[in-house]
Amino acid sequence: MNRKDFIKTSTVLAASTFFLNAKGSTFLDQSIRVGLIGVNGMGWADLNALLKNDGLVCTALCDVDENILKKRAEELQKRNIHVETFVDYKKMLNSPMVDAVIIATPDHWHCLQMIDAVNAGKHVYVEKPIGNSILECQLMVQAAKKNKAIVQVGQWQRSQQHFQDAIDFVHSGKLGKIRLVKAWSYQGWKSAIPIVPDEPVPAGVHYTEWLGPAQKRPFNSNRFHFNFRWFWDYAGGLMTDWGVHMLDYALLGMKVSDPKSIMASGGKFAFPDDAGQTPDTMTAVYEFEGFNIQWEHAKGIDLGPYNRNHGVAFIGNNGTLVL
Repeated sequence: MNRKDFIKTSTVLAASTFFLNAKGSTFLDQSIRVGLIGVNGMGWADLNALLKNDGLVCTALCDVDENILKKRAEELQKRNIHVETFVDYKKMLNSPMVDAVIIATPDHWHCLQMIDAVNAGKHVYVEKPIGNSILECQLMVQAAKKNKAIVQVGQWQRSQQHFQDAIDFVHSGKLGKIRLVKAWSYQGWKSAIPIVPDEPVPAGVHYTEWLGPAQKRPFNSNRFHFNFRWFWDYAGGLMTDWGVHMLDYALLGMKVSDPKSIMASGGKFAFPDDAGQTPDTMTAVYEFEGFNIQWEHAKGIDLGPYNRNHGVAFIGNNGTLVL
């Protein structure tokens, strides 16, 4: 099967990260050519998982931090993988040498970059959360459908067999009537973010491009790279970082989507004076017909319900299944 026929007919799968499998296609003109937007952290992990599969080749890297971009390109070159590098993701999307892209940028960029990618005729793996608002998600779905693009979101649990088996067991009815589902994330490793002053933009960083659609503000190292998660301009904290995984499985197990009502309470209880903005402690209750789903998260605490730092529990009359 050649590259174009494969892309037209295949599905995008995930096994903790994105991959397309076209076994037997080993030459560049027959391989699926992938570009990575956002080469640090999860993006790099996603790409390395992809490269374990036959019929795939990385042809392009894009990042607004030229320091990391150069480092990743050199690491690939040592593995005899030669890529074109870009700072501007739109220029990469215009490349005829890219069939599909991985989007692993901070959350506030997901919507625009995914829509631009499918409009450019590319297929997409976009890291979770898909977007920062319901409207963003709706626009992304519309764009994918309009362009008949293959899009996979980084809900990697859905591709793990034990998660699939667990959901099948929940659906079997053996737990009896389920009245409560608990989902949680307790991250004891996450400590306070010290307050630091604004500073000049580091050499090689295209900060205006990093901010993109977010509010314009001076450069601060607290908000850059990994820690963007804890600031409202870019993300939603543990709720959208971990809740997107656990709540996805709670909803899937109960075969529901929209709740009747939502109640939430929380705040910065663990680190009230640190630089972060999103709640470090929170509980949310989603009301459905005949049952509730409860979410809770906390930074600075190692273990949550059932002595696990994250998980989902389906609590039924006949028993409880814990994932």
